[in-house]
Amino acid sequence: MKSISLIHFTYKFMIQVIHRAFDILEYVANDPERPKLLGEIARDMGLNAGTCANIVKTLLTRGYLEKLEMQKGYLPGKKMQSLGSNSVYKQDLIEASDDEMLKLSRKLQENVLIAVLKGNSRIIVHQHIFKQLVQATTQEEKNVFDSSTGRLLVALQSDEFQSKYILKHGLPAANVWPEASTQKKFNASVKKIREDGYALIECTDQVLGIAAPIYKNGLLIAALSVYVPSFRFDDNKKVKMLNATIKTASIISENISKK
Repeated sequence: MKSISLIHFTYKFMIQVIHRAFDILEYVANDPERPKLLGEIARDMGLNAGTCANIVKTLLTRGYLEKLEMQKGYLPGKKMQSLGSNSVYKQDLIEASDDEMLKLSRKLQENVLIAVLKGNSRIIVHQHIFKQLVQATTQEEKNVFDSSTGRLLVALQSDEFQSKYILKHGLPAANVWPEASTQKKFNASVKKIREDGYALIECTDQVLGIAAPIYKNGLLIAALSVYVPSFRFDDNKKVKMLNATIKTASIISENISKK
């Protein structure tokens, strides 16, 4: 009887721990750009500090949480980001880009992301947040023409792809991308992005982004972007961001082409 009771207790305890782990993951994911302190997680989840620390340590080890080095707190890890809406994207893209993105974020002291196309949206696959007093933010899913990555990913596709894309989703709205709101303007804007090899825009939310392409064996698969508040951007910052973003995108392209 004692052995049966012990098994029952162990089973209930394991189920409880699993529930708590998912609670913590959901808690962190609800506000993915703000680092959560261990004490904050324990308090808001109603957990004992030691129990919370053990669960967080396990999630950290498995890659579902990420501990920031330059400031205290936890953010969603790359495995967590590969779940849900991002599960359709290959994990090897995240693995090939993670270290280089972190280096780029620290070098420029700005936020960095990788995004892909999904219908009329650009979807963030992975990102690194650099904490600033004034923080640039962006949505996980955003209108494709209201982001540097979205514009780049459409512009670097074939003419046939673009024709079908515009037929299905329409031209950019004048208040989103005024330089491309007619077919003639759109063609001219696409030509410029192709010639430059990158896209630079100020979004409608006053966030400025620079995007460079990521290729796998010559095939365009994603775009790397650095995004900053518009007021923090000047000519010197532009040169530094452009050079660093293009170089990092090239390195990531090499990394993923080897997989």
